[in-house]
Amino acid sequence: MNKTVLQLETLTCPSCVRRIEATLSKQPGIEVATVKFNASKVDVTYQETIINATDIKQLVESIGYKVTDVK
Repeated sequence: MNKTVLQLETLTCPSCVRRIEATLSKQPGIEVATVKFNASKVDVTYQETIINATDIKQLVESIGYKVTDVK
């Protein structure tokens, strides 16, 4: 298992949190996705043999959220 943290531009509402978590949790290879609203961060635990940090970043951006940093 690998972990990554995506820094997002400011999240504006709790529904953003639910949307990001729901989208990521449906993806094969993602074990846990937790959005920290006040910090505008997403912590993701994933299986690197199935998905990678770049794919996760692109997925979040595809639903309308700008990722400013990946750690």
